[in-house]
Amino acid sequence: MKYKGSCHCGKIAFEAEGEIKEVMACNCSMCGRKGSLLWFVPREKLRLLTPEADMGTYTFNKHVIKHRFCKTCGIHPFGEGADARGNKTAAINIRCLENIDLSSVPVRHFDGRSL
Repeated sequence: MKYKGSCHCGKIAFEAEGEIKEVMACNCSMCGRKGSLLWFVPREKLRLLTPEADMGTYTFNKHVIKHRFCKTCGIHPFGEGADARGNKTAAINIRCLENIDLSSVPVRHFDGRSL
């Protein structure tokens, strides 16, 4: 299935393709503050529909995840990194997707605070 998403103001718009079977809620210092519900897809399944120049990037700790955010409204629609095997991955914040019933998606809690 193909999903459309964006930040609040629309300067970052994207499409992501795949099946949302579950999402992750992480309690690390970054995710805990953002409140993201993350759906992981191969990076090639995320297609940016707006200029990359409108995005800001924040990294912390080991600087391996690019936390992407809108320079105008501040919303964090996704992050980019790699999985344990080195495959490029996108972590989509499903709160930024259109027409998603959040209560119907299983949430797996991850203790990122302990890493």
